[in-house]
Parts: sequence; C-alpha cells; structure tokens
Amino acid sequence: MRAQKKPRQVRPAGGQAESRRLRLLVLSLTVLIAISLLSRLPAWSLLELRSFDYLSTVDDPRPTPGGPVIVAIDEPSLADINAQWPWPRSLHAQLITQLRAAGARVIGLDIILAEPSTPENDNAITNAVGPDVVLAGDETVIETPQATQLIRVTPLQQLTEAGAKTGIASVDLSGDGTFRRIPAYEDGFAATLAKASGTISATLPAGQLIQSFGPARSYPTVSYYQALDPAHLLPPDYFKGRVVLVGLSLQNAPVIDKGGVDAFATPYTVHTGTLTSGVEIQATIYDNIRRGLSIEEARLPVVAACILISVLLAAATVWRSTGWPTIVTSAAALLAFAAISFAGIRLAHIFVSPLGPTVAYISVVFGQAAFDYAEERRNKRQITRAFAQYISPDLVRRLSQDPSQLKLGGERRTLSVLFSDVRGFTTIAETLKDDPEQLTGLINRLLTPLSDVVMDHGGTIDKYMGDCIMAFWNAPLDDPEHALHAVKASLAMQAAISNLNRELEREAVARGGKPHVLKMGVGINTGECIVGNMGSTRRFDYSCLGDSVNLASRLEGASKNYGVALLLGEETARLVAGTYTVVELDRIIVKGRTVPSPVYTVVHKAEAEALAAHQAFIAAKYAGTLAPSDPAFDRLAADIPELAPYYVIVREALVESGEE
Repeated sequence: MRAQKKPRQVRPAGGQAESRRLRLLVLSLTVLIAISLLSRLPAWSLLELRSFDYLSTVDDPRPTPGGPVIVAIDEPSLADINAQWPWPRSLHAQLITQLRAAGARVIGLDIILAEPSTPENDNAITNAVGPDVVLAGDETVIETPQATQLIRVTPLQQLTEAGAKTGIASVDLSGDGTFRRIPAYEDGFAATLAKASGTISATLPAGQLIQSFGPARSYPTVSYYQALDPAHLLPPDYFKGRVVLVGLSLQNAPVIDKGGVDAFATPYTVHTGTLTSGVEIQATIYDNIRRGLSIEEARLPVVAACILISVLLAAATVWRSTGWPTIVTSAAALLAFAAISFAGIRLAHIFVSPLGPTVAYISVVFGQAAFDYAEERRNKRQITRAFAQYISPDLVRRLSQDPSQLKLGGERRTLSVLFSDVRGFTTIAETLKDDPEQLTGLINRLLTPLSDVVMDHGGTIDKYMGDCIMAFWNAPLDDPEHALHAVKASLAMQAAISNLNRELEREAVARGGKPHVLKMGVGINTGECIVGNMGSTRRFDYSCLGDSVNLASRLEGASKNYGVALLLGEETARLVAGTYTVVELDRIIVKGRTVPSPVYTVVHKAEAEALAAHQAFIAAKYAGTLAPSDPAFDRLAADIPELAPYYVIVREALVESGEE
C-alpha cells in the first residue's frame, strides 16, 4: 500500500457494501413511513406553520401607495376625546361624515354595534351610514357537552336598512393562537370591503394562508381625533379615493405574553414578540384579496413527492460513504429546501413546507452516519483485536485512528521479511519430552522477548512455527526504513537470546543441572510481496506471500552453513550498508530460483584493509582460485573474528572437494 497524503474515507466493498446499501434502503423506507405518521399529528402541522411564519416574512412586500388607511382608536384619541368608552355613536356618525366628505371610497367600522344605545345616538349613526359603509359583525362557536352553538352577532337592523353592509370581523386562529389564514366567510369584513370598493367580484380564497405586509403598524395610520378634523390635522386629500378602516389600535403594540384587546399574534410575532391589532389584520386581509397575494398550501401529493425526493437525495448523499463532505452537502441541501419553499411563496404563491423534506433528509443522512459510525467503531475494535497480536500498541492505535492506512484483502508492496529459528531446539525438546510444562515455559520465555523486540522495532509478527518466528516490516503501516529496522531487530534478538542464556545458566547452576544453551539463526530479505488478510471467510491471518518471503526463509536455514547468526539478501544489504558494515559471503541458488543470489552478513569490528582482503578472498572463491593452504584464511580469521567460523567452513569445504 502506498502512503496517502490525506486520510480518506474507507468505503466498504463487496458483501459489506451490499449490506450497507440494504440497510440504507430500509432506513429510507422507515423514514418515509415515520414522517407519514408524524404528519398526521397536530403538533406537526403547527411546526409547518411556524416554518411558514419565518419564510413568509423574509423580504415580504409592504403596503402599496393608495392602499387602505387605518383610523386608530388609540391612546392619543382616548386622551383628546376624553369620553368614556364606548364612545357615543353620534361621534362615529361625525367621523363617517368627515371621512366621506374627505373623499373616502369605502369606510369600514370595525366596531360591533349590535345593541341599541340612546335613540339620539342610534338615529345619528343611522343617518350617517350608507352603501359605502361596512359595519363589523361577529360569529362565535360555543361548544358544550350537550351541543355546539353558532352565535352570529350583526349590527342593528336599522343600520343595515339604512344601506350599511355587514362584514363578519371574526378571524380563524391556528392551534397556537396565531392568525395566518383568510377567514372562511363569504361575507367577511375585509371581503365585504373589497366588494364595496369594487375591487373583486370573484369567489374569495377562503382558508388560504395570509401574506403579511410587515410588523404591527405597517399600514398608514392616523388617530381617531385627527380623522374628525382632517382639513386641519391631516395633509390635503389624505383620504381621497382610499378604503378607510376604523378600529381599536394601540399606539404601542401589546406584548404577546400580556395579551390585548382585539389584538392577535401574526407570522411577524416570531420576530417582534408583539401582537397586531384586529383592524390592521382586516387591512392585511383586504390587501391579500385586493392584490391576489394569498398563499395556497401544497396538496398532499405534492408534499409526499417532495419528501420522497428528499429521501432519495439523502440516500444518494450517503450511498457510498459518510464523512465531512456529507455535512457540507447536507447543509447545502437544507438551505436549498428552505430556498425552494421561499421561492414557492414569492413566485407561485404556494407554500410547500420545508419541514417534511428537511426532517426526512436529516433522518436518513444522520441515521446512516450513525450506522457508519457504529460500523467504524466495530471495525476499529476488530482491527485492534486482530493486530494487537502482531504489532505494537502504538501501531494498533494509528491503524484504528486511520483505517485508510490498511488495505484489507491483499496488496503488492515491498517488505523486509525476517525468519528466526533456534539452533538445535529439537534436541532440547527431546530432552524435555517428559517435562512438557518446562518445555512450554522455555518456549514462552524464548518467544516473549523475541516478540517484544520485533514489535518494539515496528515489525509485524506473521506467525510462530514452534521456536521459529516470521515477521515483516513496512506493512500494514508504511515504514521507509523497513530494512534497517529489521536488521536492528535481528541484532536485538541476538542480545535477548544472550540474556536468556545467562538466566538459564544461573538457574541450572542453582539446581545443579546442565543449562540449555540457545543459539539463533536469522535470515532477512527485502523484496516485493503480496500482503493482506489471507485464509477463509471464518478464519484468516494477516500474512505475506511471494518469492521474497521464500528467499528469507532459505536464508535463515542457510545461515548455519556459513557459521553466522545473520544472513541478509542482496537488497537488504544494500539498504543498510550506510549504517552497518555488510560483507558478502557467497552466491547461492535457493529452491525455486535459477539465478544465484548473493548473501551477506553484518560485522561490527573490521578494519578497511581487512574488508578489502575479504572482498579479494570472495573474488578468489568465485573464480575457483582459492586453496585450503591459502594464508588468507588464517589472516582474515584473525582480522575479522566474527567471521572465523565462516572461514573454517569454507576451508573444510575446499578440503572435502579435493582442492589443493
């Protein structure tokens, strides 16, 4: 495996990928069913309406010039008129007269005049009203255990007989007490105003969502006392050709948690926390009708299609993997849902709630991310359990933190492979055949320090074969100096064997017995191998295969033929030559190869002249000019004591072959 510059998301393959995708499909179907059930709950509908509040008030339109004007019964008017509420109807009659004289096209009086007052006042307002005046009515539903009663309150009959029109000023509130819909009354107050002004004659969009035109007091508003004397207190022609609505409207909009008289929460309340007066709500309804800006809610098939598309998009987002890009993609998708819903409100006057698609998308994406996280945790535990037997804890932690450094299933890479074997251990085992506990204890005492040395030098233990250890470097993690670390480990293993021999000698002396002296041979070769998890689907090992592995094994077996504890392959010797003094010993042909392979060992104390003499010795050996009587044998054995057994073996081989 080649080192990756940046960690990448590990993606499952084969059956694991199929299992993940099946789980994703089940999750997507579950989300669809769950949202279908949740959408039937009243709380879900209120959440959708709350999303409408936010979206419909983003960059919303404002009242247009020439639109309705509000005459507010407010604090300044109460102070100026200084009369007990309700005011005498003769005062309202005076207002109607002044507004008509000022050019008002239609006058809407959002005040209930259902009960008689004094004959003088009733006659005064009766004489003032006409077809251009709309008076408010009210409709209330009273529910009792016995029955449901509908009570409609209308203005005095004498007022309607005088030509005044009646408009029901009641509004429909959502479950959270917020006004959002055009009232379902054909004779609604605002609708009657629109008809009286000649604005519409078609069927009203009853029940559709309202388009707000700003927070409280967004409409042009004057105080009641000013409208009583517009010639002196207002600009010229202020009311000319305008629809005028008269009603209670406090100068400072009441706070929502304190309530208010004829004041209601609107979509803007989520921003301001204040209520809007009933008369301004009637102006908003009128403008929705006049300008055709009411908003239709998307029907169920459209909503279901949007949710389905959202689920499919979410599944596509996490189809292969989850990671940091998933968060960015998800954020973009959620913003897109809100933007599409906003565009529907502004351009098509249709509200498709982003709640369903948003919840569906988040549920699928984060649900799959949770599954992937759990799977990743499980894989990390498996990696930790599997590799803790072979490599150092530090490497295990690195693998578990970044599994992308491990390619499961096999890959081609250059490794330094080490084989170690204890010389004559079969004889030792034979002497201890009647004491299996001591034999087992000896093997454990032997393999434990040797294994520690391998892992301390960053190696991976492939397997144990009796007293033999096979290990390799540069897998599963990259190790640029794998050959050097392997050689250092082999030398440290020799030191560990020496320490164990001293312990065994002390123990043998203490019990009066003969110690078991352990000697070890090591072969190391560097070359290209196939490394990965190998075995069956139920049981496998992390191992390596290849010609280079076979050569390393042959080098370990051949080391005793050269009287050295360590035998290196050509590539290993080349890679460590800058750190250690390596000398060539021979060229051998191992099983499975036809080309001779040079073999080397490491020497620790040798002068340059001795090394040059050794190289000449090897050249003569290859040329066949070396004789047993050559003084180079004794001279080199003295100059390079570590290779003295090697020179003895070479001389004996020449003698046996009959060389002179």
